[in-house]
Amino acid sequence: MAWVPAESAVEELMPRLLPVDPCDLTESFDPSVPPRTPQEYLKRVQIEAAQCPDVVVAQIDPKKLKRKQSVNISVSFITRQLSGCQPAPEGYSPTLQWQQQQVAQFSVVRQSVNRHRNHWKSQQLDSNVTMPKSEDEEGWKKFCLGERQCAEGALGPTKNENPEIDYIQIGFPPLLSIVSRMNQATVTSVLEYLSNWFGERDFTPELGRWLYALLACLEKPLLPEAHSLIRQLARRCSEVRLLVDSKDDERVPALNLLICLVSRYFDQRDLADEPS
Repeated sequence: MAWVPAESAVEELMPRLLPVDPCDLTESFDPSVPPRTPQEYLKRVQIEAAQCPDVVVAQIDPKKLKRKQSVNISVSFITRQLSGCQPAPEGYSPTLQWQQQQVAQFSVVRQSVNRHRNHWKSQQLDSNVTMPKSEDEEGWKKFCLGERQCAEGALGPTKNENPEIDYIQIGFPPLLSIVSRMNQATVTSVLEYLSNWFGERDFTPELGRWLYALLACLEKPLLPEAHSLIRQLARRCSEVRLLVDSKDDERVPALNLLICLVSRYFDQRDLADEPS
């Protein structure tokens, strides 16, 4: 049995927002003729609302639902979402003071990007810069990392043997004139593309620069998809850090920085490194 609230209870739950004079709710009108005044419009709304039943029951065909009831979520996916970062090897973890300094500096960078976004957005791009569409995953990977790195699979940092800079081959840097043109949907999409690429490959300087720039453009509060992406990114950084042979490797501070920003600036404290 369904509970049907009394009219007074409905009025208490849904108070009137506009003063409306009482009207004859049994009165009929021609719906093809538009109302001539605001009062006439509100009157028609009252009449239509009075004609609606208090309880509506949806007619559902159970046969159509049986084929769509199974939702498969792998245990590994759930584990990845709930697990934290891999602990840093001994001597690899940054100090708390270093982490606090990076967060403060990152905050200044974000404020500067937001303050000057309109200026940089208005600047004309060079003729060789063609930004891919938001949904073009392969296009963005090549744009950010370069066709050479994408073609080679980037098993390690790419060295540019050609003294002439060819951004098509080595990737465009995240210039303010470029990232200022990216809306939040594009920022999130590109972050996803690069995180997926990083999930199967090593860390490179080109990747690090873009990840830092995208995090600097990511607005708070985080959308659910962005929240999941940055956690995935921090975990991957911790996994790659385990594979680095020396704490003096140039990748270590870059990986520490990304973990620090995700955990301490974006409030994912369960992913934070324990201070050394």
